[in-house]
Amino acid sequence: MTEYSSKMKIAIIGGTGSLGAGLALRWARAGHSVTIGSRDGARAADRAAELSAQAGADISGRENAAAAAWGDLVVMAVPYASHAATLDSIKAHLAGKILVDVTVPLVPPKVRVVQLPEGGSIAKAVQQQLGDGVRVVSAFQNVAAAHLNDLTHSIDCDVLVCGNDKVARETVIALARDADMKAWHAGRIDNSAVAEALTSVLIFINGTYKIDGAGIRVVGEAHAEDAQG
Repeated sequence: MTEYSSKMKIAIIGGTGSLGAGLALRWARAGHSVTIGSRDGARAADRAAELSAQAGADISGRENAAAAAWGDLVVMAVPYASHAATLDSIKAHLAGKILVDVTVPLVPPKVRVVQLPEGGSIAKAVQQQLGDGVRVVSAFQNVAAAHLNDLTHSIDCDVLVCGNDKVARETVIALARDADMKAWHAGRIDNSAVAEALTSVLIFINGTYKIDGAGIRVVGEAHAEDAQG
């Protein structure tokens, strides 16, 4: 069973994209072993070489299925349009692992409008599809990719972490901390609908107020974690 360690093997499916690349940079710099996945293994290797130079740490690249097989923890950071096909291509390699899904249901051209899928959320549907043998965690949907990719930038927003397994959520919260972010237990996987919907709201706010990467912040002093359920 995957639990947090200071040197995890993290596979980022869709790691050639902006959000996945930003997470790869920050986790590699923090000392984790990171590989990025792509449908084209050669493209992943080329992009990994660029990211390694930027991070000052080794990042490898593989075809998606090979990356998922290699990782102890797998991150899905692909566009919504390719999410279903990509999940089908890697699901045979996910048993016993944590799958962190950062995908948001953006449907161009109306990306400023919330368009949640049937069933309520992407992450909930993934958990139902994969079953209890894979612990799905939803996180990182509301963090600006440009901020993640700028290693000099201190991330000025919080991360909501949803999932049915407390240990899996705690693992992702620790990884968020390694990437210079504060994360919060936000309940069961059903609650992922809130984080997924917030992305469209934040895109609207960015455009309306000309903000460079609006985010969310949980206010109030935490005295105990409500990590039940």
